[in-house]
Amino acid sequence: MALPVAWLVQRVDLITKFIAVRISVHNSFTGFPSLIAAPTSSCSSTTINLGTILNSLKEKADFSSAPTSNQINICRDYTGNVYNLLKSSLQAFGCRCFNPMARLDVVFVDGEDNAEGYGQPPPPATLEEVSNVSFKAKLLKCHTHANNLSICIHPHTHTHRHTHTLAPSLTPLHTHRSPVLSFLLSGLACGRWCRMSWSVWILCVCFGAFTGASRALAEGSRSTERNCSAVPPYLPPTAVNTTLRLQALRDVMREQNITAYIIPGTDAHLSEYIAPRDARVAFMSGFTGSAGTAVVTLTKATLWTDSRYWVQAERQMDCNWELVRDVSIHSITDWLIREVEEGKEIGFDPYVFSVKTFNFYNINLSPASRNLMSIPANLVDKVWTNRPPLPPDNLVRLPDNIIERTWLEKVKHIRNIMKENPYQPTAVLLSALDETAWLFNLRGNDIPYNPFFYSYTLVTTDEIWLFVHTARVPDDLKTYLNATCYTPDCVQLIEYGNERNLLKSYLLRPNTRVWVGTEYTNQALYELIPEDKLMTSDYSPVLTTKAVKDPTEQRILRDAHVRDAVAVMELLIWLEKSVPGGKETELTAAHYVNERRSKQNFSRGPSFETISASGPNAALAHYSPSEGTSRALTVNEMYLVDSGGQYLDGTTDITRTVHWGTPTDFQKEAFTRVLMGNIDISRNIFPDGTRGINMEMLGRRALWEVGLNYGHGTGHGVGNYFGVHEWPVGFQSNNIPFKEGMFTSIEPGYYKENDFGIRIEDVAVLVPVQTPYGNNFLTFDTVSLVPYDRKLIDTSIMSPQQLQWLDRYYQTIRDKMGPELERQGLKEVHDWMMEHTKPFQTTSASAPICSLSLLLYLIPTALLHHFL
Repeated sequence: MALPVAWLVQRVDLITKFIAVRISVHNSFTGFPSLIAAPTSSCSSTTINLGTILNSLKEKADFSSAPTSNQINICRDYTGNVYNLLKSSLQAFGCRCFNPMARLDVVFVDGEDNAEGYGQPPPPATLEEVSNVSFKAKLLKCHTHANNLSICIHPHTHTHRHTHTLAPSLTPLHTHRSPVLSFLLSGLACGRWCRMSWSVWILCVCFGAFTGASRALAEGSRSTERNCSAVPPYLPPTAVNTTLRLQALRDVMREQNITAYIIPGTDAHLSEYIAPRDARVAFMSGFTGSAGTAVVTLTKATLWTDSRYWVQAERQMDCNWELVRDVSIHSITDWLIREVEEGKEIGFDPYVFSVKTFNFYNINLSPASRNLMSIPANLVDKVWTNRPPLPPDNLVRLPDNIIERTWLEKVKHIRNIMKENPYQPTAVLLSALDETAWLFNLRGNDIPYNPFFYSYTLVTTDEIWLFVHTARVPDDLKTYLNATCYTPDCVQLIEYGNERNLLKSYLLRPNTRVWVGTEYTNQALYELIPEDKLMTSDYSPVLTTKAVKDPTEQRILRDAHVRDAVAVMELLIWLEKSVPGGKETELTAAHYVNERRSKQNFSRGPSFETISASGPNAALAHYSPSEGTSRALTVNEMYLVDSGGQYLDGTTDITRTVHWGTPTDFQKEAFTRVLMGNIDISRNIFPDGTRGINMEMLGRRALWEVGLNYGHGTGHGVGNYFGVHEWPVGFQSNNIPFKEGMFTSIEPGYYKENDFGIRIEDVAVLVPVQTPYGNNFLTFDTVSLVPYDRKLIDTSIMSPQQLQWLDRYYQTIRDKMGPELERQGLKEVHDWMMEHTKPFQTTSASAPICSLSLLLYLIPTALLHHFL
């Protein structure tokens, strides 16, 4: 008996926490002759009370605890051999009458019904048949109210004494309750007929728990993710049938005489956000995540993506596709070398390959004699018969009152930079969409969340070529751009799609040299330029110039953040009042903040898809809710909201993390250390020209001190009615040095897997600062104006300097937001803001200093009195 008992003791915590149900027993078990063979000399009829068994188990485990991912993984590891182990253990210790082929009927009755009201029972089944998914699905349909659950095990009749009510608590496994309990009861029924010790009875409970839980896990996974190893393969309703698409693409591949075709998840301008018509990975595979590369051969189709999207890929792809849990180009090229014969051609669209991406592929494939073939006409587009069209919206110009530099002044400035460059470029090629939009003070509506339009520009010393869909340029813009003349200050409008041919023609001219920024120039244009006519830098002079905002851009971007803060405060107040009612979700919160922003002046919609995440969802740094994933908001969990708005005068991005109940000590410490990192960067003073990477560790230092960290960047540039992630500003190694007038986010965080996430994000502008001994020093001036959650701040671990900065920041919020909230007539929001921006340091903090000063004053006086 020692071996089974030791085995149970080691696993009882795991078993009971995994089930995580409280069971109340209303009746004791009586005989179930059909379940097992007739009693023998070793198996006599005995009445066993289930409550007694479970009470004895409580000494070893807490039934109120929810399962953890590690426990679930362990369960999955063990359940493979548990059936045989328990069966042999039961037989060895007295349960020789176990009969897995006995008949078993199970009827689920809603708690509001009585024992008479069984309804139509499901067909009988054996213990082996109960594990069948379709049979369990029928059982699940029998209880929909999830109140009390009655399980009746019987031979042929439905009698009251066969009814036993089990009341499971609502747990994360509530959708799998039925198979768990039915198998649990099966194990107990086996033991009922056997003369066994208590340890073997507990083994019966284990048998039911392991069997039911493993079946439940299999069923739950099966319902949401594909199972291509099943016979027949199982596909969830979210999967996309790609058979015909792959067949059509392979037909085109054969025409091109290529063996494989690479499909990156970007567009011809290497944009972070792409239009629906450029979502080629999604069309071919069904996978809609923002990061992924697909490769199709004549016999296989494979997707590479990172850990954020593994579950999503399994839900959206059919069994034509394999998933590789990696994103490195090295992994893709290794796969291609295995799958493609030596000397065969691998096709790609150079428009969706950056210069660096092409070089990485080429360096890995060329030595293996696998050849890359550039095919400028995208093959996916050839088979995408219902490809979304271009938006019909015309281009628009920015109003004069929100711009300081005209497009003519900007062009002149860029030409001066070209003249001053020692390599004497004769032209600058602009490929990123925000480059052309900034240069001409134009905006469009081609890309979600970004006011961009498809375009290229070639600025030469005496010409300006703008490649754009000319039908969407109205007459007033043609006049604005001087599009009817041919002098150096006239813009020649050329139809988008002709950029390769026109660039070739320009390169035929003598003494030409084209300057390209390699970070955003695609291979399709880069491969046309001979080396002797090429000049490169990481970023074009337009991107580096745009990064420094002029005084007007700084002013209006600050103004946009004031109005944006109103909407975020309205969200936080609304959630404080409504979340305790239990009706709000991640999705309703995301919709609410977008709706409040839409009411502010100059609103042009959100700047990205709102990250509204509670509890474990917030531990996913880039999670956004959907109808299938949105969780209810509760006072017992932390909530993270990362959102932003597009306004005619600026782009915003802000993250706040809150808790409506009582946070744990660890949650408070983690939040405070994230805040300390934000403050340490924000109050930093450094020489003009310092790179962000050189101070990035300040955002992590408070976390590092206790062994915590975060896995994303610490900040990025922000534009004026542009992209919310505006390169090349930020804290990464490939960002340019900081200069006065740049705007960047500061956003340290911490994420505890399957539990909670914290991020505090503010936007700040680089401003000059006076120092006692040196000039040309900078610091950050925070322009986001929403207070942090006070109940999550532990001031005891913060330095006086950090608290001083925090109080000054809160005073700034009062100074700037008070008048705006009064102007908008939002008294409730104003009162909330005043309450949440109370200073942390009070005059009492200086009392010891004042008392000490008084003491030092009085002591000499007293001594003088004494000696006189």
